[in-house]
Amino acid sequence: MLSGGIDSPTAAHMLQQQGWELVGLHMDNRPFTDDREIDKTRALAEHLGIPLWMAPHGDSQVKIARNANRHLQCLLCRRMMYRTAAALAKQVGADAIINGESLGQVASQTLPNLAVIDEVCDVPILRPLIGHDKVEIERVARQAGTFDISTLPSLCCTIVPEKPATAASLPRVEHWEAQLPLEEMVSDSVNGLVQVM
Repeated sequence: MLSGGIDSPTAAHMLQQQGWELVGLHMDNRPFTDDREIDKTRALAEHLGIPLWMAPHGDSQVKIARNANRHLQCLLCRRMMYRTAAALAKQVGADAIINGESLGQVASQTLPNLAVIDEVCDVPILRPLIGHDKVEIERVARQAGTFDISTLPSLCCTIVPEKPATAASLPRVEHWEAQLPLEEMVSDSVNGLVQVM
């Protein structure tokens, strides 16, 4: 799972150093980000030397915002991303999903929330940065040559709620997912997967 930020390309670099072969997936969050985020992600994939897939995600964000508890936006968003990542993993024969999450860095990365996110995925999830702080992550990003690309200007996600849930329960999340056209959302995202490089 590759964004234009600092963490996910750093995680990718760390596993490449151990000999892992990677395939990138970027969830296209426009209109809640801008084209610069896409440009950065492409540049990062090129720098890392990995193929890049992209899936539409903006429409899913709209449906979540309109039909679910706003405090759960980030969790429901992440669960959608993992459904798409799991589908791509199966399509390309990948053994695991890798991302740049580190414990407690943002609301969706608290231990209770990670457990809720993980529950949706039937592919193993690896988090090489889980115990690293931001200073250490940035140090590795500089060594990897990704830091300067990741810190280029772009629009951060603009649909993040003012007070995202930090300790959501699975029953509460599943209750709100039941209010969503989930099958349609997953189908649109998976069917929209395209290899861009």
